[in-house]
Amino acid sequence: MSRALRALSSTYVERRERLTQGAALSGAGKRAAFALFYGPLHYLLVRTIVRALPAATIGSRTLVDLGCGTGAAGAAWAHACNRRPQVVGIDRHPWALGEAARTYRAFGLTARTRQDNIESALLPKPPVMVLAAFTLNELQDRPRDALLQRFVERASSGDRVLIVEPRAGSVAPWWNKWRDIFLKAGGAEGEWRMHAELPAIVAKLDRAAGLDHRELTGRSLWLAP
Repeated sequence: MSRALRALSSTYVERRERLTQGAALSGAGKRAAFALFYGPLHYLLVRTIVRALPAATIGSRTLVDLGCGTGAAGAAWAHACNRRPQVVGIDRHPWALGEAARTYRAFGLTARTRQDNIESALLPKPPVMVLAAFTLNELQDRPRDALLQRFVERASSGDRVLIVEPRAGSVAPWWNKWRDIFLKAGGAEGEWRMHAELPAIVAKLDRAAGLDHRELTGRSLWLAP
């Protein structure tokens, strides 16, 4: 598991060009490391973010989890809401959708999953909550730019949109462009740093792979009516 986690971390840091080809989930070891390690980290960070954002936990009827992966980030937002929304998890990878469905059930959430490309997926009518956590950095420029305009338009129609990405600038060279457009539309940018009490399996994998996630960091863009 620790070897698989090191390989997965290397893909994210040193071989990012392979992410658009699905390299992060290639092989059972990487998939297990992704679920056991990065899923809980994403959950902890997104939970902290939505609790701090104004009105983010006043639930809408539906939360769309774009590029849902194992569903951890979507579960974090939905579970923090005062009225639990129905979750729609969208991802292109069938294994991820199976994991997401299991995650949503574990949190007692009403949910459905759909295999689709997030840049062209049909979304429910507004108002809904839209989450894209740790997924836009894996898209190519053209489909990502199309999503930017779509998010702004949907926020003007009543949606709440939350983008979460790592803080490292090399991961998201497009970030400043998105930030400027979100701010112009009345949104907000956030920089996050939190001390994390890691679950035992996550802490064990962290040490075994030579990593250190006792402090979690990330950044966010938030746009609401």
